[in-house]
Amino acid sequence: MKVTFTCLRLTLFLLLLLIASKLCAQAGPPFQTDDPTPVDLGHYEFYIFGTVDGTPAELDSTGPAFEFNWGAVPNIQLHAILPFGAVLPTNNPTYAPGGTGPSAFGLTDMELGVKYGFIKQTSHRPQIGSFTMFEIPTGNYTKGLGVGRVWYKLPIWVEKEFGPWSVVGGVGYAVVPQTQYRNFFYGGYLVKKEVSKKLELSAEIFSHAREGFATAQTESSTLIDAGGYYHFKSPGLQLLFAYGHSVAGQTENYAYLGLYKTWGKDKDADKKTAGDAMLSAQPLNPGHQ
Repeated sequence: MKVTFTCLRLTLFLLLLLIASKLCAQAGPPFQTDDPTPVDLGHYEFYIFGTVDGTPAELDSTGPAFEFNWGAVPNIQLHAILPFGAVLPTNNPTYAPGGTGPSAFGLTDMELGVKYGFIKQTSHRPQIGSFTMFEIPTGNYTKGLGVGRVWYKLPIWVEKEFGPWSVVGGVGYAVVPQTQYRNFFYGGYLVKKEVSKKLELSAEIFSHAREGFATAQTESSTLIDAGGYYHFKSPGLQLLFAYGHSVAGQTENYAYLGLYKTWGKDKDADKKTAGDAMLSAQPLNPGHQ
């Protein structure tokens, strides 16, 4: 696969910078850079969101889309997205054979994934993990709403935390075994700052190689995205938002808007509570009543 040397050099530099950094991070929605930290055991995450990703060849939108994450076992998160979306080719002959065909809306390809945090973060080392994703061909291939075959994303992400700052980054490879699609590298680097208890702001640089004529990303592109997280009074409820534009390669725009909710409790919370209650019921000096 043809990948620009600039894209690869930038991604490798950012990954090395991340590993050497003493900052830390949490990523994922609303950004394109993800994180290696699974949902805590016995906890859940739910998103309802919409995205827009467009180039001069085609505009692809997703929404409404529904994401669910579950901390199923220690250090492992199960992941699923059920998305509806639209494909809006520009039918501009300049980009042919890309960006041609009728517009369509409907169910697109469903995403299933497993996030595995195989190295835990300490004061001296970052969190490292994989987030393997399987794109299931639930969208209509003839209308351009799906790839028509199962395809895969194989990234490695690295994360480190320090106070109100966070940083995360990594690289991945997508395997897309379909006509007019390509296997491609991608990678990103994100920095986040907790501005207040209610607001966190982030910025990322994200890069991908060309993805094929059947996609909007007919050429490689590097984007800078900015956005954040607003915490509502309701525990675990957040508004997520981001917008980005390309700074190198093919012109591309990216946007995300969604609501996020997390809930759950530790599996041994009830046992700890019962144990604490028993201890508190004991006299301080049982031998001198």
